[in-house]
Amino acid sequence: MTDGFINLLKPPGMTSHDAVSLMRKILNIKKIGHTGTLDPGVAGVLPLCVGKATRLAEYVTNRPKSYRAEITFGLSTDSQDAYGHVERESACTDLRFEQFLDLIPSFVGEIRQIPPMVSAGRIGGTRLYQLAREGIEVERRPKLIFIYKIAVFQSHWHLPNPSVIFDVVCSKGTYIRTLCHDMGEKLGVGAYLSFLIRTQSGPFKIEDSLTIEEITRLAGKNNLSFVRPMQEGILFFPPITVSDDQANAVLHGNSFILPGSEFREDRLYRVENQENRLLAVGHAIHTTEGVFIFKPEKVFG
Repeated sequence: MTDGFINLLKPPGMTSHDAVSLMRKILNIKKIGHTGTLDPGVAGVLPLCVGKATRLAEYVTNRPKSYRAEITFGLSTDSQDAYGHVERESACTDLRFEQFLDLIPSFVGEIRQIPPMVSAGRIGGTRLYQLAREGIEVERRPKLIFIYKIAVFQSHWHLPNPSVIFDVVCSKGTYIRTLCHDMGEKLGVGAYLSFLIRTQSGPFKIEDSLTIEEITRLAGKNNLSFVRPMQEGILFFPPITVSDDQANAVLHGNSFILPGSEFREDRLYRVENQENRLLAVGHAIHTTEGVFIFKPEKVFG
């Protein structure tokens, strides 16, 4: 069994589930999953976990995501993106680029978003997008998300419907189209998400990603170098390199004493052996004796 992560560049028009199904066929491996849904219309980084790495999916899923997005002003759509129907048009003749720049700081930090109807959220067990297809709109509770950074990349302010391309780093569960919609409402002219690509998910970056065609070609040559070692998905956890005796202990689910006092109880650590093989993920616990012990949370035999 191959264990590790695939940094897939998902094309637009494909669901995350379809991407997983296709990789299972290409690699002839059933145990493959993804680390968080990427909307069908959105291209970009979709980390896939293979074999034992599926047990690490939650850690990657919870990491910040990065996107490059385009917001277009003067139009509002029912889906908040380019795939929906136009609900409102507004003239942008008095809108200035400086107004958008001044608005950005109010959308950085912890903010509340109301999930769009055309989304994968659930109400009473039914997906919101399924209700939207039936013409049903229901009340959605605002959710707290976190925007770490918004940086303008390029602007096209000379057009009748001005647009801005920007980079955003955000928490899991952030809707970039809702961000664009809410910005447009604040400026009084409406706006929608006209383009989106995910450039990073956790430690996986778009410049290191591979297309389906590239993966298919490598797999056809029995070259699985694109399946990256499991620890590459959790490099944000500090490493602890252990001796053979400690490795044997942790592989049996046992704790062991950690040297030093620089550990923290509020974070996870990854344990590796002398050959850099991932053995476990777990916590450092400070005992009443004044020492730290490593307590495994997940063990990879």
